[in-house]
Amino acid sequence: MIDGYFRCGDVGSAEEVFDEMGERGRRNVGSWNAMVSGLARRGKIEDARNLFDEMPDRDEISWSVVIDGYIKSGFYKEALEVFNTMQSERIRPGKFVLTSVLAACAHLGALDHGRWVHAYVRRKKKSIVMDAVLGTALLDMYAKCGRLDMAWEVFESMKEKEVFSWNAMIKGLAMHGRADDAVELFFEMQRRKFRPNGITFIGVLNACAHSGAVEQALKLFNSMENVYNIEPEVEHYGCLVDCLGRSGRLEEAEELVNSMPIEPNPAVYGSLLGACRIHGNAELGERIGRLLLELEPNNSGRYALLSNIYAKAERWDDVAEVRKLMKERGVKTNPGSSMIELGGCVHEFKMGEGCHPKMKEIYSTLKVMIERLEMEGYVPNTSQVLFNIEEEEKETALQYHSEKLAIAFGFISTKPGETIRVVKNLRVCDDCHSAIKLISRVYGREIALRDRVRYHHFRDGTCSCKDFW
Repeated sequence: MIDGYFRCGDVGSAEEVFDEMGERGRRNVGSWNAMVSGLARRGKIEDARNLFDEMPDRDEISWSVVIDGYIKSGFYKEALEVFNTMQSERIRPGKFVLTSVLAACAHLGALDHGRWVHAYVRRKKKSIVMDAVLGTALLDMYAKCGRLDMAWEVFESMKEKEVFSWNAMIKGLAMHGRADDAVELFFEMQRRKFRPNGITFIGVLNACAHSGAVEQALKLFNSMENVYNIEPEVEHYGCLVDCLGRSGRLEEAEELVNSMPIEPNPAVYGSLLGACRIHGNAELGERIGRLLLELEPNNSGRYALLSNIYAKAERWDDVAEVRKLMKERGVKTNPGSSMIELGGCVHEFKMGEGCHPKMKEIYSTLKVMIERLEMEGYVPNTSQVLFNIEEEEKETALQYHSEKLAIAFGFISTKPGETIRVVKNLRVCDDCHSAIKLISRVYGREIALRDRVRYHHFRDGTCSCKDFW
């Protein structure tokens, strides 16, 4: 009854049944689990956690429900904290809990936690079977944490594979810019009698977009209906628009958008707007940007991208107009944040925040790093600072971008030569990309940075994206 009420959206009636069970002394762990699960599914994660904390007894499902609830609500760090508490109480996690935990690790880039889960599964191989679901979660975690080699090792060792397993591996290769390997795997899955689906094509088209393989992308897109009898959906058109746009073929990208047999969604227009930013096409960017501000008036990213295009063209009045429009509409910007996991703890940095206990040392280290980079010829790229301020102020603003703070913390917290792994919630800016390339050469460090778009592996002054992202 409780579960049924929640599924119908009637939270009040579910609570009444639960309260009545309490009055009659008929509650058990199952009824508590139903309440926690229902509240979590309805987005009431704080209420779900409070109820979870009140539970007189818990079973594995109780822990799984609250961990999964945190993940579905976007609270990945909190999910790992609950898992750590579960461990401290010596509750043995089962397959479902581990699958959820791996999803949290993947989002946060928490490689140490993910490795622990992998080791645990190996130790408990008699009781925990590495099926397609768990194996896919594991390879997805490794790919998103920057260890494509380990993702491939898990994929190759999986005795059970499903189409979603192949899709996850193709997506992992795409994220790391390995287009040729992704396309090869696309054909290999067919040789192994697995039929590609719509998600498979999204993965392989994204791989082409991240490496500039336009002709391959066009060939694959055209084969969807002709060979595989799959009707392209709006997401597939978005991938192709992205691929054409990133490669500078903006006219073709716009023509594709205008000729789509289905209504383009904001994501499709967003791909085109992003391409305008990359290639400095202010005229097309303004037209698409203004359209997006009407389609998604509360999406701060659209305002930021249009402002970025105006700033690059030094159209400061237009930048000010966009910022004014944001203020009038009450739109809040999504602040850039970067995370780095060290010693099993995830540290998060945001520009302008100084709450980390080692902030003073981090700023001092970063200052020394920037000075050394300048001796090596580094000149801050101020074209994307969205304010009409003095150059010196722009350079200062760029210095404290979240990824630079995370890298500085990595320097003071790791041994020389150790790889530094950072996850950022937004696309890495041009200045940080150039600076990190130089850092990798000057300090002899490999830096793996995952931004909103893809992975960047910096080594010896170069990036795996080949400056194409």
